[in-house]
Amino acid sequence: MAGLLDRLRPVLSAPTVARQVFVWQAAIVVLLVVAAVIAVVLQVRSDSEREARNRSLAVAETVANSPGVVAALTGPDPSAVLQPRAEAVRKASGIDFVVVMSTDGIRYTHPNPDRIGAPYIGHIAPAVAGGVVRETYTGTLGPSVRAVVPVTDAEGKVVGLVAAGVTLASVSGVVDHQVPVVIASAGVALVVATAGTALVSRRLRHQTHGLGPAEMTRMYEHHDAVLHAVREGVLITDGDGRLALANDEARRLLALGPDAEGRPTLDLAIGRDLARLLDSGRHATDEVHPTRGRLLAVSQRSTARDDGPAGSVATLRDTTELESLTGRAEVAQERLRLLFDAGLEVGTGLDVTRTSQELADFAVPRFADYVTVDLADPVLRGGEPKAGDTAMRRVAFRGVKEGSPLYGLGRLIHFVPATPQAVGFLAGQTILEEDMTTFSGWQVQDPERARGLVAFGIHSMLAVPLRARGVIMGVATFWRAEQQEPFEQEDVSLAEELVARAAVSMDNARRYTREHGMAVTLQRSLLPRALPDQSALDVAYRYLPAQAAQGGVGGDWFDVIPLPGARVALVVGDIVGHGLHAAATMGRLRTAVDNFSTLDLPPDELLWHLDELVARIDQDEGSDGSEEGGAPVTGATCLYAVYDPASGVCTISRAGHLEPAVVHPDGEAEFLTVPGGPPLGLGGGLPFEVTVVRLAEGSSLVLYTDGLVEDQRRDIDEGLELLRRALTGPGRTPEETCDATLDALLPDRQRDDIALVVARTHRLAADRTAAWDVPADPSAVGRVRAAAGGTLQAWGLSEEAFTTELILSELVTNALRHATAPIHVRLIRDRSLICEVSDGSSTAPHLRRAASTDEGGRGLFLVAQFAERWGTRYSGGGKVIWTEQPLEK
Repeated sequence: MAGLLDRLRPVLSAPTVARQVFVWQAAIVVLLVVAAVIAVVLQVRSDSEREARNRSLAVAETVANSPGVVAALTGPDPSAVLQPRAEAVRKASGIDFVVVMSTDGIRYTHPNPDRIGAPYIGHIAPAVAGGVVRETYTGTLGPSVRAVVPVTDAEGKVVGLVAAGVTLASVSGVVDHQVPVVIASAGVALVVATAGTALVSRRLRHQTHGLGPAEMTRMYEHHDAVLHAVREGVLITDGDGRLALANDEARRLLALGPDAEGRPTLDLAIGRDLARLLDSGRHATDEVHPTRGRLLAVSQRSTARDDGPAGSVATLRDTTELESLTGRAEVAQERLRLLFDAGLEVGTGLDVTRTSQELADFAVPRFADYVTVDLADPVLRGGEPKAGDTAMRRVAFRGVKEGSPLYGLGRLIHFVPATPQAVGFLAGQTILEEDMTTFSGWQVQDPERARGLVAFGIHSMLAVPLRARGVIMGVATFWRAEQQEPFEQEDVSLAEELVARAAVSMDNARRYTREHGMAVTLQRSLLPRALPDQSALDVAYRYLPAQAAQGGVGGDWFDVIPLPGARVALVVGDIVGHGLHAAATMGRLRTAVDNFSTLDLPPDELLWHLDELVARIDQDEGSDGSEEGGAPVTGATCLYAVYDPASGVCTISRAGHLEPAVVHPDGEAEFLTVPGGPPLGLGGGLPFEVTVVRLAEGSSLVLYTDGLVEDQRRDIDEGLELLRRALTGPGRTPEETCDATLDALLPDRQRDDIALVVARTHRLAADRTAAWDVPADPSAVGRVRAAAGGTLQAWGLSEEAFTTELILSELVTNALRHATAPIHVRLIRDRSLICEVSDGSSTAPHLRRAASTDEGGRGLFLVAQFAERWGTRYSGGGKVIWTEQPLEK
């Protein structure tokens, strides 16, 4: 307590604002505590009277409704029965009396037995009538409360009365215990409040620096005089964004009323931007805000620094004399914003027509009411305009309303050389027609249409050439009708800059269109134009190059290559990348595969040679040091399959490509398990694995590239499952299978090439082949010749019998002399007559011209002369020498 007094002493002794505040606050706290004590006492007394009424009524009703009361009242001696029970209730409930009486008021019970039989003193008439009597009276025991209730029998008749009473003193006795507690609590509250008041006063003394009222008054008057004397407006806002103070200059500049202080700044008519700045409280330096016909330079700082109050202070300077400069700055800013937006909205794709329409859509109505874009036809195909040709096609149009007499979209317009469009296109200059109503020559193109344009309201025109990288591609024409201001010279530079940005995008699109067209042309020239004639497979295919806007032409390819022995090779591959380089590389690899197939190599060996070729191509292109060299081929994929219709065997090998699918004759589709070698160029000389499967006749082998199943919206496994479902279905032709597959999997925006090949298998009938094993005996040659001749006679090929017997004689003789067993002969009747002689040796025969003195060496020479084609292919157990002879159709 002594410490608290020591802290209060300087507050009480100093003649400061803090001392006065302390005294007033302490007095107010004392008054509040006294008032609280009085209110508590009065409230307790009121509660005591209410409790007495409730208790007396409750006891009276309890006795009146107790069992046996009605019977006792109607008995011979009610007092003998009811007096003990009434006294027990009185003592248990703590009230002063319980009196049971007759309806005439004669007492049957009373705390003083001497008063039993005497009349009841009080009002009982309402109770006799069935009501309740409650009253406060002053009796011999002091102020009391009593209640009288009726006692009714089973029929509702009043047969007696019960009265209960209690003195207020007995009920309010609890107040005597509560008042000291209340007074003690009030004392504690007074001490705490006084201590809090002292702390507040101490804080106030610290903030007022111990100044007295007079000193503070002088300081306020000084500050007020300075505040209103400065020639800058000053606004102070509090932390809630309300205006706390405004000096005279601020009131004059903003035309503030006398009630401005205390209102939110957003409610003041001072301009939306300025009100938002004041409400935000953000840091600002010389920001220019127009308001009330003035231009005000506004600076704003926060007042919350250095423990200051929350809020901000803003200063205002009148800069109306800079209005003209500000207007020009706004115009320049608007034009810069227009050009900036044009860079974002014009030229979003690599399409000339789309970019032209974007230019028209952007300029209406921000710059013109109508915009037309006319381009030379060669530009639409990726080329350059012809010199001196003013014919242009309208590719874009946009206007504020429909029904204008301007030429419509798609029309080829042959502009007269004197028209602004033709002059601008030929000379590369912008032509301005400020007032079209004067008909200064622009109307020579179509005088009648020109009058219609003026009647429609079009009054001003700007024709700006679309020039980029020295090429003028067309003309963009801006027209004004709804806007009353005509085009001026200041608009020319803006229009030229706007068109120049669009022209660059158009030229990029034109060049891309040209390159894409060249790539498509090159790619289609390198792909098969027609499928070769063969009997082993019914082939259908689909090839879809990627959309130009989604990446352009890629390097996917496929091929169907007839092989000796009525066999057919199916090839599908994919080159990484897009464009001319990918298309050219595709052509190189397709040619390489076609050349390797003439060697009749197994699929795994062919891919090994192709892998070596790709590695050499990458090495050559990477060592030339040219920055313009194409991307490496590494990563290309390929799948090579050979189908033999005689046996139904299909041999497959793949280099990083997706596994093929097979549709069985019953319509069920599945993916073949083919070991996946590395992509081409990454094999490092390692051999590729081969898979051999036997396909039932009527099965369909499906080869495809990743563009069919890959999509950014789904996983590759989901795409493969969709493909399997699309392929499933019995009785469909290869063409129908291709259509069903593309309908199910073709994406809306095709980002990669799609190659799809569906080949339905056929088997050679048993009566179209004949085979014999040849023992190691020279005499067997004659038997083979005779058997072959008989077979040919049965096939109706008697004219080919002599040549075939000669060929077989030479080939079997060479096998007996120079090769090892087993030796096997097979004849195949297909589109041509095929002779095959296999042996167990891997030594290849060599064709040479024998000298006139040589006794041998002419066998293969004769074979080559009589056969249309001949060759050698190797197998795991030796080699096969084959020949083909044409058959008449």
